[in-house]
Amino acid sequence: MSSSAQASQSTQLDTVLRSGIAGGTAGCVAKTVVAPLDRVKILFQTSNPDFQKYSGSWSGVYRAGKEIYVTAGLRGLFQGHSATLIRVFPYAGINFMAYDEIRRFIIPRREAETNFRRFAAGALAGVTSVFFTYPLELIRVRMAFQTRTYGKTDVRPSFTSAFREIYHEHARTPTSAKSLLNKFPLFKFYRGFTVTTVGIIPYGGTSFLTWDFLRSKLLPRTPSGKKQSHPVADLAMGAVAGATSQTASYPFEVIRRRMQVGGVTQPDRWLRWGETIRTIWQTHGWRGFYVGLSIGYLKIVPMKAVSFTMWQVGKRILGID
Repeated sequence: MSSSAQASQSTQLDTVLRSGIAGGTAGCVAKTVVAPLDRVKILFQTSNPDFQKYSGSWSGVYRAGKEIYVTAGLRGLFQGHSATLIRVFPYAGINFMAYDEIRRFIIPRREAETNFRRFAAGALAGVTSVFFTYPLELIRVRMAFQTRTYGKTDVRPSFTSAFREIYHEHARTPTSAKSLLNKFPLFKFYRGFTVTTVGIIPYGGTSFLTWDFLRSKLLPRTPSGKKQSHPVADLAMGAVAGATSQTASYPFEVIRRRMQVGGVTQPDRWLRWGETIRTIWQTHGWRGFYVGLSIGYLKIVPMKAVSFTMWQVGKRILGID
């Protein structure tokens, strides 16, 4: 290999790593901003009995947060956040980095820009990041779900305790699928992975499609063709991208959360996708697939706004924009 080719590969790898660092940092900042809302939303989505009385209204979000604060203090509002940050940095880093690389591959020039390709780049980036970080997401959800009713003690759940609990779960009634999970315990950390993958396609695709489309229409270009970004514009476009992606993918998120906490609510059974959908429909009707959507907007709009903005700021600081 020639020295020029080696230098080119080294430069490309350096750019990819910088993009990942910018994306990971952006994700951590955004998640920290909305961490208390995320805790309440998970409790609503999974029908935690301690908090069902608060779901369905904006005031319920405040009352639920207040109860958590009174009973567990500020740390209670951030319960599970350590696992969130451990997961979010690689997730957001891979997501933004993969989007940059995939977009560059399928949209090599400006004339090749289409909404389908924008959607495809976002969807593929989302699937890639989920595959590598899903076990960390499952642990985070378990930590956030634990309250007085389902907690065995008054001790706050830790990352290691949630890991051990998932690893040692077993079903009483053997089937081929359950036997496989018992034989390969690491598969248990992918509970709900299928529905997550299906859900991330509209979420990631719509999010990046909206973001990229708005940038192409609203941002002025330099003589060289580069878009002239501004933090205020990035915040606004990120907020719109968050709202549209949340609407498109929310039912999948509710189904996924129910499957993820299935080992806590029904430790003797492995909930499947179809069974989870039927349970939600029979219990709450179509509204059950949108429970917590209001708090979802309250969380995802500022989170996406901050995330996209910090991503662009990070890229400029690291010299890759």
